[in-house]
Amino acid sequence: MEYRDDTSAAQYRSSPWKDGLGRASIRSAQLLLLIAALVVSVYGLIQVRLVVIPLLLALILAAAISPLVNMLRRNGWPGALATAFAFFLLLGVLGGVVTGIVFAVRGQFDELVSSANEGFDQVYDFIRTGPLPVDEAQIQEARQALVDFATSATAGSTALSGLTAAGTFITGALLMAVILFFFLKDGDRIWAFMLRGFKGERLRKARQVGFRSLEVLGGYVRGTAIIALVDSIFIGLALFILGVPLALPLAVIVFVGAFVPLVGATVAGALAALVALVANGPFVALMVILAVVVVNQLEGNFLQPVVMGRSLSIHPLVILLALTAGTILAGIIGAILSVPVAAVAWAAIKVWTGEDNPDLDAEPGSGSVDAHEADAREADAREADARGAADSDAAEADSNVGKQ
Repeated sequence: MEYRDDTSAAQYRSSPWKDGLGRASIRSAQLLLLIAALVVSVYGLIQVRLVVIPLLLALILAAAISPLVNMLRRNGWPGALATAFAFFLLLGVLGGVVTGIVFAVRGQFDELVSSANEGFDQVYDFIRTGPLPVDEAQIQEARQALVDFATSATAGSTALSGLTAAGTFITGALLMAVILFFFLKDGDRIWAFMLRGFKGERLRKARQVGFRSLEVLGGYVRGTAIIALVDSIFIGLALFILGVPLALPLAVIVFVGAFVPLVGATVAGALAALVALVANGPFVALMVILAVVVVNQLEGNFLQPVVMGRSLSIHPLVILLALTAGTILAGIIGAILSVPVAAVAWAAIKVWTGEDNPDLDAEPGSGSVDAHEADAREADAREADARGAADSDAAEADSNVGKQ
């Protein structure tokens, strides 16, 4: 027996997979498998982006409006009435914002594009005739890439090649509205169903992941909307005071661009500076750039920490990488969705690893914890009812079999 044990130990030590290189090879193979699975998953999601994008948009909007639904339910409103009120309120707000953007930009869009092109040409002539050597082909390629991004050409073909762009948009909007309604109405049931495979400590962590994800998504949307509104108001006011034409559509573009962190407001400010350069000269253009920089600094250092809190507690490099990946995969809509998705993923990792605990971080008796506990109790009750119904059906089936 001892001889066999010694032989087994020798064979174990002599195995090529047990030394450092062998273990590294195993880890490398596992990493390659994970990367392959990730690539296949991303490719599959791209093929059904007409479903994935409305689903993500509905989830983000539901997280933003869900506190209102929960508050109405706790104040005695019936669940269906609270859901319907929040749903139509959100649709009304979105419809009003989209309508305002369209009417503000539509009548002056051609003039805005013409002014931006003329301003770019002036800057291009200055750079081309300046002391620094610049490749003209590279500038033209960069310009074309910017135009492609603005028209979502970077997104490639649509998910359903047989549909026109308008048909795809309408289909996605209707699908998003339907998914949003069911998220508001049956979000707790959907989440309880998804957690049926978790038990014990894993179930507790999964619930915490859900609570923190809702907090991050809701806080991100509400905070970004406030920041976008403040940016558009102050930059638009600066454009109006400086006498820059097209101040209203430029302010609207600043509002929309603010939903793309880091680069959105900067690009919108650069567009305003190009228009000011054409209409008012270089001095006013410099004043516009200064106003944009001041507003962005005040927003980043004072407003964002207050309204966003921990919703965007990720490194700017991660944000930049997420923006790049989202833009490559889905154009402008991918750039808008990539950052909240990355923020939720990071928040979920922190909760699952125990680095962040929603119950411990919140103050006892706070509305957030009370809402979470109420949601958890409601989910438990629904899950218990579902299991009880299933057990009753199984018992009835067994009784019928016994009678037969």
